[in-house]
Amino acid sequence: MFRIPLILLGLLGALILPTRSLPACTSILVTRSASATGSPMISYSCDGEFHPRLGLLPAADYPAGAWYEIRGWDGVKGRIPQVPHTWKVVGLMNEHQLSLGETTFGGREELMNPEGYFDYYPLMLVTLQRARNAREAIDVFTSLAERWGYCGEGESISIADTREVWLLEIVGTGKGGKPAWVALRIPDGMVCATANRSRIHTFPLNDPENCRYSANVITHAEKMGYYQKSSGKPFSFSEAYNPPSTEQVRYSDRRIWSLWRRLSPSAKFSPEFSNGFGQ
Repeated sequence: MFRIPLILLGLLGALILPTRSLPACTSILVTRSASATGSPMISYSCDGEFHPRLGLLPAADYPAGAWYEIRGWDGVKGRIPQVPHTWKVVGLMNEHQLSLGETTFGGREELMNPEGYFDYYPLMLVTLQRARNAREAIDVFTSLAERWGYCGEGESISIADTREVWLLEIVGTGKGGKPAWVALRIPDGMVCATANRSRIHTFPLNDPENCRYSANVITHAEKMGYYQKSSGKPFSFSEAYNPPSTEQVRYSDRRIWSLWRRLSPSAKFSPEFSNGFGQ
């Protein structure tokens, strides 16, 4: 995160790209006081032939006992109870101006849960149909993932409403397990960006106004040997669940460096940031 003057943030015109095919999603999160319009904004760029449509899901009412069919990348995953009313969704924004975006960071392969119903994209759409603001979105997104299972890779989910911006990061905990996650509110006046790498490191405990997390986020890391409390080091979600390769660090941080040097030229961010020395 970095504090900047009032700006109107546009999409980056150019990014430094790798020489081989890799996931390339970049999310930029802008809070109210960091925006010239006074409105929170998030961007979601997705390289390649991915989510090419601007879809419309009309608002609708459903009778008691109705079901909602969950479709993943490889077909129907299962069905869950439908709610009485769903909100209108266009793209990844609903009628209440709740918006979502994402970038995949992958994480540890042993944490994948093939039994889960939800990958990130259908989970985002269902959340937009059922939530009115960012805090409700966190509750809906995580409760559905915990109840019906999360089968995706590690994801960073950008969440914005008309007042707040949050970053939620989620990973599975293996076959049949409940996902581990943490959601951090971006302080007003700040801009955050993430690009195919987990960005949440340490986070405040027992501060629900600014941070929410799953009951297992630290205990599962301890169980798997990703974190030892006896080390005396504070727990880091990123270090535990997405210890990146050198390739991932450089590939991800080059995009973040490209953003920071444009937002605040006077800071003169060194190109060393793009070699993995930035957080």
